[in-house]
Amino acid sequence: MADANTLLDRPPADDLTGLVAAIGDAVVVADPDGAITVWNPAAERIFGFTADDALGQTLDLITPERHRRRHWDGYAKTMRTGVTRYGAETLRVPAIHKDGHQLSIAFTVGMIRDASDRVTGIVAVIRDETERWTEEKRLRQRVADLEALPNGS
Repeated sequence: MADANTLLDRPPADDLTGLVAAIGDAVVVADPDGAITVWNPAAERIFGFTADDALGQTLDLITPERHRRRHWDGYAKTMRTGVTRYGAETLRVPAIHKDGHQLSIAFTVGMIRDASDRVTGIVAVIRDETERWTEEKRLRQRVADLEALPNGS
């Protein structure tokens, strides 16, 4: 029987690659310059870009143009300080699909560090929430429409 310390050991790289490929949520890793270094099959499904399309490209690939400056300002600060203010907080933002349509995504981020604790990248685990967001928007509009009706109508 394995002890608790053994269970916490990192899996071999081959096992980690298989794990990332098997996850149903997108796993996207970017280096300190924002170039994509990991793009799993779920990322392909959600965003429409193949790994060949995405690897080596910057995160601009999926970031709407109107959000890029804010994104890169935060990204640069995180790389400079080694700290993200988000941690385990779920972020909800718009994103872009390969065909140009807008997505609504939710994700968490984590810092990747080398043996000397230097930040070597950021990992994001991303879920497509476009359908849920669209339904919530529809329901909010329906409530607003109902509240706008005169009493007794």
